[in-house]
Amino acid sequence: MSTDAITVLKEDHREVGRLFAEFEKKSTSPKRKAEIVREVLRALTVHTHIEDTIMYPEVRTRVPEVEDDILESFEEHHVVDVLSLELQGMQPDDERFEPKFKVLMESVRHHIEEEETGWFPKVREALGRKELSEIGARMIAERENAPAKVPEPKGLRAALDALSE
Repeated sequence: MSTDAITVLKEDHREVGRLFAEFEKKSTSPKRKAEIVREVLRALTVHTHIEDTIMYPEVRTRVPEVEDDILESFEEHHVVDVLSLELQGMQPDDERFEPKFKVLMESVRHHIEEEETGWFPKVREALGRKELSEIGARMIAERENAPAKVPEPKGLRAALDALSE
């Protein structure tokens, strides 16, 4: 297994993409779709945790020309967290469960495209193999500390409660 930070993240992207493709197959049963959603939410929770706590801060410091991209990525993660939090609280037979997951898939696919074609190449060019390997090794080790579920963003509960009143 490579410890190159970008390779680590791309491997996560491929795994989530594989799960998305399986979810979209007409032959996928409702039970399997519910399992896929749980798998994706767990994978995204770990992935966004290692990006938010290690990759993004390191890249912001070392490659300042992609700072705007990093800030946008933080916001895209926030959107994924909100959708994931809502999905965690839903039952698979809820009429909005599958549409909400499809919106999550669209958002994640867009995010992956921006990272892989937009700023990953700039980061690879700016950082050496050794730096990317060190960052990647830290990300791999940090997976153990990732939350099991999406943590509720600060202030979100109050905002959701206000909307439901």
